[in-house]
Amino acid sequence: MNSSTICTNALNRRGKARNKVKSRKSMTCFFPYNSRNLDTSFFIFRPTIVIVDDVVEAIKHFSFSTQNLGCVQSAIFRSIHGNMIVWYGAWIKRCIENKDSLATTLVSMLTSVSSIAILLEYGFFDAYAGESKDHSPAGKFYTGNIVSMNSASFSHHDMPIEDFTYACLAIFKDRFHNMNGAVSGVCFKSQQLSKVAAVFVWKSLQCCYNYILNQDSRSVLPYFDGFSLDLKYDVFKVVYVSGDSALNFHIFPPHKMLEDKQGLHKDY
Repeated sequence: MNSSTICTNALNRRGKARNKVKSRKSMTCFFPYNSRNLDTSFFIFRPTIVIVDDVVEAIKHFSFSTQNLGCVQSAIFRSIHGNMIVWYGAWIKRCIENKDSLATTLVSMLTSVSSIAILLEYGFFDAYAGESKDHSPAGKFYTGNIVSMNSASFSHHDMPIEDFTYACLAIFKDRFHNMNGAVSGVCFKSQQLSKVAAVFVWKSLQCCYNYILNQDSRSVLPYFDGFSLDLKYDVFKVVYVSGDSALNFHIFPPHKMLEDKQGLHKDY
């Protein structure tokens, strides 16, 4: 075998190895487009320490532990402009009684995180609509993707939840295909509160900025004329999805990690 053939074979083996590493690291997560088979949850945190990466690592451990409770997909979103962190989980469908018990269990599991972050709100949501530009059956995303989230809370005395979700769906249908750079979008409604949310996955941060700067927010006002709404909007980067590179952190108890941050930094 000549030297040229040897070099070619070596390069091919290296390329295959690189592709294997890439496939292991590029794990897929998704937002369902309906609630037939899955429940979805969002937990929103505000860090109380300067080193936000420590909070992300603690939530990774929490995310890993939820797999034994029926969580089939999870992800962590970190706000680009603010200091919010969102944990997203997709769960095997269960009855409302079991869901209440699950919520209580999840909150109790966050005691190790509570020393470094405040749990601002949490809850279960139903996905009731969604689309992808590539016609995928779910809203796929990966670590490193950009995700925007907007929510609207309202009084059920102003409008029935069914009417409000329909109005939000009409806005989504009217706008999504004209949102240049948006890969997919999903509409959610809270199972406990008078609240809806929309989540969009973007090709890039620049695409998201372009849409924000060029959209005409006044065009949606007629849908909600006369109603008092609490609107929130933020842009996030996906910093973790379940299965990322063998969890991409050391397996040791979260309380140990939080007790000795100096030891944590030595391990990295």
